[in-house]
Amino acid sequence: MDLSTVNKVIFEIRAGAGGDEAAIFAGDLARMYQRYCAKIGWSFAIVDSNQTSNDGYKSLTARVMGDGVYNAFKNESGVHRVQRVPQTEKAGRIHTSTATIAILPEIEPKELVINPNDLEFTFSRAGGPGGQNVNKVETAVRVLHKPSGIVVGSRSERSQYANRELAVGLLRAKLYEMQQEKEIGSLSSDRKSQVGTGDRSEKIRTYNFPDDRITDHRIGKKWHNIESIMEGNMEKIIDAMKEMGMEQK
Repeated sequence: MDLSTVNKVIFEIRAGAGGDEAAIFAGDLARMYQRYCAKIGWSFAIVDSNQTSNDGYKSLTARVMGDGVYNAFKNESGVHRVQRVPQTEKAGRIHTSTATIAILPEIEPKELVINPNDLEFTFSRAGGPGGQNVNKVETAVRVLHKPSGIVVGSRSERSQYANRELAVGLLRAKLYEMQQEKEIGSLSSDRKSQVGTGDRSEKIRTYNFPDDRITDHRIGKKWHNIESIMEGNMEKIIDAMKEMGMEQK
């Protein structure tokens, strides 16, 4: 499958080490990407989330659509690290927290067929914004893929059917990712060094607020004016990944 033509991706952001500050950082990253998408005319729709009381996210799943979206975001997968003084830190100490990002290409049904007998659906009230209908009708959907144990959900759409279709799409993307990881695992070490392993445990980028610096550890490049970048002005980062040979192999 030619992933360079994929114009729909599943965006997953999860808080890592660092407690509340990690959740706040995950929320900051989500808003950065959302603002970047808005700038260039791409849609960024939150499908499911576990939000905290301080506007952070323990986890967030979004569907992003736009021309060239996969090529733009595919290199964002990995562990992002932040170094800054949290608002709750009274002694002025710098804390280090992390968030994990996964970018999954949305796969057409013909590319990966799922056996309906392998799926188990549960339904609930969506809650949150969207009008009274959202709260009174069980429109939110969770789907379990029994062979793999993967569970995904959708609550962004107004109908149960639409959320069901979207949830299955999320599942298909995750199963495709598992399939690709299995194939990479069977490659020789030489080939792995060429295509990469996609290991999300690797720290790819550090956001150092005291020094006003973002560093990408894969290409050794640094950017300043961190507040502006966090407002969605991240074109220089996206472009640098392509210039330094981070394109899909």
